[in-house]
Amino acid sequence: MQSTELGNKESGKIWHRKPSPLTRDGIIVNIIHNTSDYHSKTLRFLNVAFDGSGDCIIAGDHQGNIYVFDLQSNRFNLVQRTTQACTALAFNLHRKSEFLVALADYSVKCFDIVTKELVSWMRGHESSVFSISVHASGRYAITTSSDTAQLWDLDTFQRKRKLNIRQSVGIQKVFFLPLSNTILSCFKDNSIFAWECDTLFCKYQLPAPPESSSIIYKVFAVTRDGRILAAGGKSNHLHLWCLEATQLFRIIQMPTKVRAIRHLEFLPDSFDAGSNQVLGVLSQDGIMRFINVQTCKLLFEIGSLDEGISTSVISPHGRYIASIMENGSLNIYSVQALTQEINKPPPPLVKVIEDLPKNKLNASDVKMMVPSGRIQRPTKSRNSKIQTRILKQDLTGTFENKENELSDGLNKKRLQILLKGCGEYPTKYRMFIWRALLQLPENHTAFSSLIDKGIHEAFINLQKQYPIKSRKLLRVLQRTLSALAHWSAIFSDTPYLPLLAFPFVKLFQNNQLICFEVVATLIINWCQHWFEYFPNPPINILSIIENILAFHDKELLQHFIAHDITSQLYAWPLLETVFSEVLTREEWLKLFDNVFSNHPSFLLMTVVAYNICSRAPLLNCTLKDDFEYFFHHRNNLDINVVIREVYHLMETTPAHIHPDNVLDVFVALTKGQYPIFNQYPKFIVDYQTQERERIRKDELDYLRERQAVEDMHAEVDQQRIKDEAWYQKQELLRKAEETRREMLLQEEEKMMQQRQRSMLMRLAAVKRELKTKELYLQDAARRRFLKLQQDQHEMELQRLDDEIERKVQMRDQEIATTTKDLEMRQLELESQKRLYEKNLTRNQEAIAKEIKEDADAYRRKVDLEEHMFHKLIETGQTQSRKTQKIIEENLAKAEQACLNTDWQIQNLHRQKCNDLQRNEGYREVASLLRKNRRKESEVLNAMMEEEAKKWKEAEEKGFHLRSEKKASALSDESRKWFLQQEMSAALEHAENPCNKAEVLQLQNERVTLSSLPRTSELNDISDMDSSTQISLNRKTREWDSMEQNLIKKVRNLRQRLTEQARERCRTPHLLAT
Repeated sequence: MQSTELGNKESGKIWHRKPSPLTRDGIIVNIIHNTSDYHSKTLRFLNVAFDGSGDCIIAGDHQGNIYVFDLQSNRFNLVQRTTQACTALAFNLHRKSEFLVALADYSVKCFDIVTKELVSWMRGHESSVFSISVHASGRYAITTSSDTAQLWDLDTFQRKRKLNIRQSVGIQKVFFLPLSNTILSCFKDNSIFAWECDTLFCKYQLPAPPESSSIIYKVFAVTRDGRILAAGGKSNHLHLWCLEATQLFRIIQMPTKVRAIRHLEFLPDSFDAGSNQVLGVLSQDGIMRFINVQTCKLLFEIGSLDEGISTSVISPHGRYIASIMENGSLNIYSVQALTQEINKPPPPLVKVIEDLPKNKLNASDVKMMVPSGRIQRPTKSRNSKIQTRILKQDLTGTFENKENELSDGLNKKRLQILLKGCGEYPTKYRMFIWRALLQLPENHTAFSSLIDKGIHEAFINLQKQYPIKSRKLLRVLQRTLSALAHWSAIFSDTPYLPLLAFPFVKLFQNNQLICFEVVATLIINWCQHWFEYFPNPPINILSIIENILAFHDKELLQHFIAHDITSQLYAWPLLETVFSEVLTREEWLKLFDNVFSNHPSFLLMTVVAYNICSRAPLLNCTLKDDFEYFFHHRNNLDINVVIREVYHLMETTPAHIHPDNVLDVFVALTKGQYPIFNQYPKFIVDYQTQERERIRKDELDYLRERQAVEDMHAEVDQQRIKDEAWYQKQELLRKAEETRREMLLQEEEKMMQQRQRSMLMRLAAVKRELKTKELYLQDAARRRFLKLQQDQHEMELQRLDDEIERKVQMRDQEIATTTKDLEMRQLELESQKRLYEKNLTRNQEAIAKEIKEDADAYRRKVDLEEHMFHKLIETGQTQSRKTQKIIEENLAKAEQACLNTDWQIQNLHRQKCNDLQRNEGYREVASLLRKNRRKESEVLNAMMEEEAKKWKEAEEKGFHLRSEKKASALSDESRKWFLQQEMSAALEHAENPCNKAEVLQLQNERVTLSSLPRTSELNDISDMDSSTQISLNRKTREWDSMEQNLIKKVRNLRQRLTEQARERCRTPHLLAT
């Protein structure tokens, strides 16, 4: 079979070598229209038509591209781009270069294939045109939509007639009979009428089909001579009508696997004078079977379960069949190749009974059987009775027999060997092999019980979430998902179930039972442990994938981790869509040939292999959006490389991380009834079901309350109407009363006028009588007026009583309504109270949890600060010891200096040896002692004040670092001043000129002493560390100890000076003696 891809070419050859179709399938060429973009996609052909000669084909795809294929010259050309999907085509007009095309905008256009220009544009339909029938002369055309049919003159492109029907009765098809001037109209109520084309006179009407055959006609076909009409519908019965006798003369029953007939077409023959005997029947399974309507014999068939046919057209001379496949491609068949087996001469009538060895062969030993009679052939029935014949299949060379021949020898090991050798199963036998591998039980009764439950409420609005263009595909998807939801409750809440099931629904849309069982088998075996963390993704399965990826490609996993990409992004999208988003149809089929032939862990290994084979582009990705796009779109990746990598991973993965340890072996569905599926957290699904039921009850309560409110509004409106009527009646009564008063006034005026005239005309005697009568009349009028006034008062009282009663009733109604409203408000407040209490409890728990977390954080912070504080204390102690050592060394130096000074003073006194100098020395020593005592008392007072101040500040916890530095500075200054005073005193004793060298040494030591760092400066240096603080009590104790040491050393120095002075005083006395 040759295959031609049109791509973006506008012209070219149909085939590149001479076609030689096989008898098995008879395909001359398979035409595919693929775009040559980066992401190539197939443009599906929708309609096809032959021209009058039968050698040219015109075809249109769903994007409005219309091609002409010339089979005689082996050329194709793109003749028009309409940018709209074509719904019908016609190519047998009287002008051979023109064709008609019906578009999705309900219009019909005429184009010329030579000039590629628009010839005419015909409008008038309000729905899609699905049929165009051209008269035998090519000058008239009938376009048919679901609501009307219109007759057009193709010379002027004007509408001649329009068929209007009732809305309840739809049109199935309206078409011309071949080689005739008759129009046949077929309606959805099975009524069929024949009309004269010129006058539109009804020639006849076919009778209704028998009641025993409950079939609604949907497809029709007429023989070339226009005598026989074939009709079919959603049944395996075919009705053959004789149009001349206007009666049904035969019912043909197709095989049981045919449940509905989608298209009918008679196969023309050059030698049957238009009385075609072969009828092509396209059924719901995508197979077109050609039968002999006289012998009821199956001759041949085209299409298969894997490559189903969507629609077919046969050329007028019967040499070619053009079929649009369900995958959108166009197949052209050779009728001669398909009928080659049928047209073979009959086999010889001689049968060899036994074949003897040649050495024993003689004339008497050979036995032959020659039948005396001739072969009986079926004769054509000529009676008018309806004949019912069951179609018998010709069992030689059919596809089913090939399947049956393979079924006994199928073996999984052999299939795996075949798969590893070829890479995939043969397309023709793939579905059969899958059904054998999955061991589908085909439980028709159990599946019917699931389907009879109807569409599940979770998938009623599936179209809004997944807008699928094909209504049939959407319907099959809804039924399959509903059956799964009725089988197990979890599938009604599984969001990715449509993505998981869609590729299998699209593949098995003509057999819903097989589709359901394939998806159920996939879920039970290849989706093990997926629902244990429902409604979350299967974390356990994703962890297995991550461990395998870490073992085989650690660099790629580290790249994922570095960019915050989890297994829910690089593994879960591939699993929940079963690779249907990232693979083409052929790649996906090849992959699942291997998946269904191996252990369930093969699918998980495929995810790892897909990532490893795509590591180069994945390592270049850094953005999360890039990763999401990569795992949701098709990529330039060879599926054969991925499959080889999967087998490599299956063999090299260590046993401790291999998914074989987690996943069970394959388990088929049980026969008769499907197994129970409860491998999920049942309480979550039950809770969601209860929530949905609660919401439904709340909606019902709301609807009841709304209905009650509407009833109350209706009652209020009725009461308002009654009140308005009562007010109108009172208004009429008031107007009548005013009218009567006006009449009385008019009568009084007339009487006054008569009285005046009578007074002038009558005598005084008559005047008295009139006066009496006048008084009588006035009295009667007064009584009448009083009575009228009394009646009016009574009527007013009655009106007031009615008004009071009406207001009382209205008040009672308002009170009752207010009571109901208060009750409803009380219920609402109660529910709000409970809701607020619940929220309060939840908030308290959250706050308690937050406080606990804060306490833990504070405890960790305190521990850290204590650690730093102890470290700081150790540092401070070290620094203090260093400072103390330096001070002790300085004090030792000062003491040595004082000793040297005393020795010099002693020598000086020994040299001078006069009493005046001794007295002066005494006075100086005495003053020095007084000064020392005074300074010591001042130091002690200052230390006591400082100690009291420090303790006070420690108790108040308001000690400040600046005051501490100030106090330390004061203490340092006082000690420095004391030492300076001591050095000054020593220098004053050494003012003798002979001891200038010693004086200079003492001055140097004084400078050295003054240059020593002060304790406050050391504290300033230690305080520069902003990260630590010195403990107050510890520092206070350190300062106290330092001060006590200094005071002790000062006392020792004073004692030595006193002793030296005493010795000096004692020495001159001895010398004088």
